[in-house]
Amino acid sequence: MAKRTRQPELVDLAPDLRRREWMGRVEAVIFASPQPVTRETLARVVGSSCSLDLIIEDIREELRGRPYDLVAVAGGWQHRTRKGLADAIRAARGFDQAPVKPLSQSESLILLCVAYLQPITRAQLGAFFGKEVSRERAYANTHISMSVARWGLRSANSAFASPLMSTGA
Repeated sequence: MAKRTRQPELVDLAPDLRRREWMGRVEAVIFASPQPVTRETLARVVGSSCSLDLIIEDIREELRGRPYDLVAVAGGWQHRTRKGLADAIRAARGFDQAPVKPLSQSESLILLCVAYLQPITRAQLGAFFGKEVSRERAYANTHISMSVARWGLRSANSAFASPLMSTGA
């Protein structure tokens, strides 16, 4: 028996079952993706005979009243938690317990350099700023740097021997 994933058109199914299968595939791909899923990606999953706009509309209708929605973001679609639940999410993550200390200007600049020029060493940061960057200053906000750094390599020079941050997240 052939796998259905290799037959995006699903011509062997009745129209209603085909629509339900397409909805499941589209929602599964969007749910599993950490970034917005483009129309081109979804078209590979459902084939050319499927109206993606109607499938998205059907999924959004089924999600009405749920704590999350399917929204158009950055040229694709992504599941997003409804805004009314922001306080619950903050409480679950512990963000409501202690105020977040804002970064100083120098910490912000270091974070910017790490995110943009990664991977980068403390010595290279020092060369960039024209003065030594202390270990404490460079690693003070590593948890913030890690969330920014995992977006990917931006530096043209990827041959640094000992990176301060890497993209292996």
